[in-house]
Amino acid sequence: MSASAPPAELPPEWADDERMAFLFSAFKLNREVNCTDWDGKMSFWAPLIVSCCRRRGAVSVTLQELSESFRRNGTVPLGLPTVFQDMIRRGKLQKESEFAALVDPGWLSWGVGLLLVRPLKWTLTTVLGSNRVPPEEPYVVTDLVKEKASELLHVYRGSPAAKRTLVPFQELRGMAAHICPDETTLCLALLQLQREKQVTVAVHEGEKIVKFTQAGQSCVSLVGEVDLGIYQLQRSERLLGESVEALAQEAERCREEARTLLGQGKKTQALQCLRARKRVEKRADSLHAQLETVQGILERIANSHTDRLVVQAYQAGVSALKLSLKDVTVERAENLVDQIQELCDAQDEVNQTLAGLDISMGGDTDELEAELRSILEDSTPDSPPPLPEVPTKPLPSNLGKIIGQTCITCMPDHFIYIYIYIYIYNIILHQKPVSTSTVCFQTHFPLIKVGIDRQQIILVFSLIAASPGLKPSSSTLKSTPALEAAQ
Repeated sequence: MSASAPPAELPPEWADDERMAFLFSAFKLNREVNCTDWDGKMSFWAPLIVSCCRRRGAVSVTLQELSESFRRNGTVPLGLPTVFQDMIRRGKLQKESEFAALVDPGWLSWGVGLLLVRPLKWTLTTVLGSNRVPPEEPYVVTDLVKEKASELLHVYRGSPAAKRTLVPFQELRGMAAHICPDETTLCLALLQLQREKQVTVAVHEGEKIVKFTQAGQSCVSLVGEVDLGIYQLQRSERLLGESVEALAQEAERCREEARTLLGQGKKTQALQCLRARKRVEKRADSLHAQLETVQGILERIANSHTDRLVVQAYQAGVSALKLSLKDVTVERAENLVDQIQELCDAQDEVNQTLAGLDISMGGDTDELEAELRSILEDSTPDSPPPLPEVPTKPLPSNLGKIIGQTCITCMPDHFIYIYIYIYIYNIILHQKPVSTSTVCFQTHFPLIKVGIDRQQIILVFSLIAASPGLKPSSSTLKSTPALEAAQ
């Protein structure tokens, strides 16, 4: 932290001399003397310490730094050691050395800039009974280190490095530079993630590497040989890619240099540049082939993980199926089927026995049958009403004429034509002689006088006259008003 806190980080009470004189004074030796004053000072200084560290991006602080930051008019708060002790007791502050040792003692050998000393086991009586807090001892603000750890995990999962299981420490430091401004803050955030079982840290060939949890994992696993092999392949892939890119740029540089020399008339030197370009391209092709081999191996490893998950799923399914069919056998199933069949047969026999049971109600059967006959007789329908008498008078001789006139009256002209044609065709078909009453159209069709074509009527009579045995008598034709009208 800086030597003096800017005014923007300080509360409004900072301008009140009387109020600040009270807050800068030391705490009473015993809280029971004046609980109100004790709690008022504690509620002022504890949140202020956390807020100042959060604004500056720091997760650890020393008593000396806070004293200089909160210096006012040449004086420093006298109660800060007591505030430190209370925050330590409540778990809000913790020594860096204890914080690292409680997570992983192996971090003590890293030498990453932490002020690591022999862990000191603090107890409640020790904290409350001693007013001596080492001024230069760094203390971790637990709430802030948790926030930094969450931000670091979020940055990793949103970066391209999330596709890799292991990440070099230096690469992670550059990735999280805007979150963790120094190495100490990054290490403390990683320690918190390790406490939450989200990361694990290892050293491989003198290089620090960090392993994060992957999607679908609740906790991280230790760095194994497979992880290290994949890490080596990924590092080789990255180095080969960089080399291929550098050789491609070198080949392009040789080509441009050859063009420049050729423009200056230096043909021999231009040819040398082209030969160098060919050698660079050949080397680039070789490295590119190696890069493709490494990428193919990595792809197969990724596919093997999927295959392993599928095999595990199959194995779990088989185990569950075996467990569910543990007591199920063919003999047992056949035995159950036989038992069911026997029970069904027994039930059928019982039903048949119950159906053949005749329970007599007693009484006279003849009397019941007589009553049934009387019911049937009463239900017999009455005789149908008498039909009307059959007429004995003969039908009128002109009944056909009356019916014809009634039907023809409602017929359109084209229906009349059809009727005439059918009538004549019937006469010709049956070879019946035509009587006077048959061809007398005026008698049968009294309405043929207005809408009928006269030429068609003449044609009909001509056909009749031409048919042998169907010629009407002259007296009939003469006596037909319709024919006279047609003529």
